[in-house]
Amino acid sequence: MIRFEPRGPSSVSRMLGVSIAAALAALLLAAIPMAFAGLSVFEGYSLMVKGAFGSLFAFTEMLTRATPLILTGLAAAVAFRAKLWNIGAEGQLYAGALAAVAVGTGVISAPPYILIPLVVLAGALAGGLVMLGPTLLKTRLGVDEVVTTLLLNFIILLFVQMMLEGPMKDPMGMGWPQSEPILDAAALPKLMDRMRIHWGLVIALVSSLGVYFLLKRTIWGFEIRAVGENAAAARHAGIPVTATFIRVGLLSGALAGLAGVGEVAGLKGYLTADLSPGFGYSGIVVAMLAGLSPAGVVLAALFIASIFVGADSMSRATGVSNYLADLIVAMALLCVLVSGLFLRFKIRFVGSQTNKEAAE
Repeated sequence: MIRFEPRGPSSVSRMLGVSIAAALAALLLAAIPMAFAGLSVFEGYSLMVKGAFGSLFAFTEMLTRATPLILTGLAAAVAFRAKLWNIGAEGQLYAGALAAVAVGTGVISAPPYILIPLVVLAGALAGGLVMLGPTLLKTRLGVDEVVTTLLLNFIILLFVQMMLEGPMKDPMGMGWPQSEPILDAAALPKLMDRMRIHWGLVIALVSSLGVYFLLKRTIWGFEIRAVGENAAAARHAGIPVTATFIRVGLLSGALAGLAGVGEVAGLKGYLTADLSPGFGYSGIVVAMLAGLSPAGVVLAALFIASIFVGADSMSRATGVSNYLADLIVAMALLCVLVSGLFLRFKIRFVGSQTNKEAAE
């Protein structure tokens, strides 16, 4: 007979070890389909490492891919800390991108030091307002936020497609469903010449520091952690649980909205319906792999980004599908969930004789 016994609070080192073990286990498991594809495991992973770190261009591309993952990972991490299950970062990302385009394509004429903050603020506000609805439904009516946030992803994407085919369609876009380009005064500056890396990375890193400070050094952070541990006990202790959920929802949505701002104002320059390859969903993997730690989110995002960029490079060199990256990410999430079980519980094997004695 197998018995699960709760463990005590886990140390930071143990949680870090579990995350590293989960990432390594995912890479080991992914070696199996790689071998079936006819590719040497050593060769495959060597090409992936070279594709992500083998040159300055490759490294900056990895950082560029990591930028939205950091922000969507933070969005999931801060919400999950309060047991607010935000699965809608993908939709909030698109809402932030849509708001950034609405402000940054000529609605307001201003110099960059005014227009760029307005674009960033508009994207964050749009993402936060999208998350406000499911949060209020949860706190007022008890509606499951997993369902509402997940369904909102599809609703927002359809709304974006409608806007790109209608009022916001670029008349100079040769008929393609895309928005007008962001003005140069509203675009996030590049961090390096002739590279795609932009100031969105700085926003993401500053956001990570801000979330860390919020959770560890402020009363609001204490309330978030208390509500996440036990909402009923927190309410009994006088903590405003509903207000805490609302603040967390707004913050989580705003972080995801910032990811959309970075993609349109820093990288692509205009909005299309295929702006995100699933950054919102990958952010959940990043948050879980990081153990919901803001600092860990940065490291986990770099790991996931290196897998995506490296797999693209490997695919071009060998012909093996770059869907291997999605497989590794999915396995990483599965390994994190399994390892989380061992982190929270001890497994004891109890013999039949012991069961008989306990019954007597």
